[in-house]
Amino acid sequence: MVSHYVDGDAAADLLQRRWFAVFKAASGVRAECEALLESIALTEAAWRQARVRLSELEALRDALGEELDLLDAGEEPLAAGRRKMVLSAA
Repeated sequence: MVSHYVDGDAAADLLQRRWFAVFKAASGVRAECEALLESIALTEAAWRQARVRLSELEALRDALGEELDLLDAGEEPLAAGRRKMVLSAA
């Protein structure tokens, strides 16, 4: 009878140690999840800002392209060549 009690204590002790190990592991993974969630929020905010900036730059590019088309329609070939040199230097 005594050995059965000792075996029961050993099994209970092992179960308790396993429970604490899993609890600690779960706590670590929970902290990792929270850090990743914060990282995702920061990344999404940066992505939204970049999309706004991209939209602004694309609109500006399109407007400047239209202006260039208008200039090209009324320019002489020599003037167009000089403009290309200036644009390529920028």
